[in-house]
Amino acid sequence: MATACDMKNRIQGHPCFGGNHHKNGRMHLAVAPKCNIKCGYCSRKHDCANESRPGVTSRLLTPDEAIIKVREVMASPVVGPIIKVVGIAGPGDPLANEETFETFRMVKEEFPHLMLCMSTNGLLLPESIDRLYELGLHSLTVTINAVDPEIGAQIYRHVIYHGKHYTGAEGAGILIANQFAGLKRAGELGLTIKVNTVLVPGVNDSQIPLIAARVKELGAFVMNIMPIIPQAELAHITPPSEEMVAAVRTANEGIIGQFAHCKQCRADAVGLIGKDITMTIAEAA
Repeated sequence: MATACDMKNRIQGHPCFGGNHHKNGRMHLAVAPKCNIKCGYCSRKHDCANESRPGVTSRLLTPDEAIIKVREVMASPVVGPIIKVVGIAGPGDPLANEETFETFRMVKEEFPHLMLCMSTNGLLLPESIDRLYELGLHSLTVTINAVDPEIGAQIYRHVIYHGKHYTGAEGAGILIANQFAGLKRAGELGLTIKVNTVLVPGVNDSQIPLIAARVKELGAFVMNIMPIIPQAELAHITPPSEEMVAAVRTANEGIIGQFAHCKQCRADAVGLIGKDITMTIAEAA
């Protein structure tokens, strides 16, 4: 597991870990359409250019199209210099898509100085983490919303694991066990790990300090507590206020460092956090 000094050196330049999100940017490549779980708050049916939420992309990319996009962005004199990270965060789960691995391979081969970053639900993490490490993955985000399968069952509608469909506490239990097993291995490999937790008021409030303690023990560097965006089956949930989210972060910062500038980015985000570039590359140049 990485020491504090090692971690400090590793996070320099990463907008989500190093605290330099005002000058360091990232580029998300939307190459992963398939997902193997159904979160009750997830909807990928709509896309507005002005909305910022996970699972949204205006266009899916193949790995070949993704590397072309990276070349265009990095060649831009305006955009290129600020990009430090290339990430894959959907619109499905990256580990459910072989395109993720091929895209990372091509990016690392052509742009070895860029950090590779990935966000996953963690279901396939135990069987994928060593392969990701070999490809040069720098930073990992795992979304963990519960430690108790009964509570997880209120958030996850189903889990598809190795071709079999699971629901209820059984499905949530498989997901949770794999999340922690994969995170543990990632910590042993020295990856920089962030854990996202979606705060669903009245459902998983009590789980957050339990998640914080467990992931800290396993090697996570920082926790990102995010307010639910009510959609799909959980559209009836009243989202937490900014004050509530801030209070929950404060209550847990003694356990693990808290990430407070998350904008719940799109799967095709490019630019600085909160200041994504929507113009074409030609216009940016």
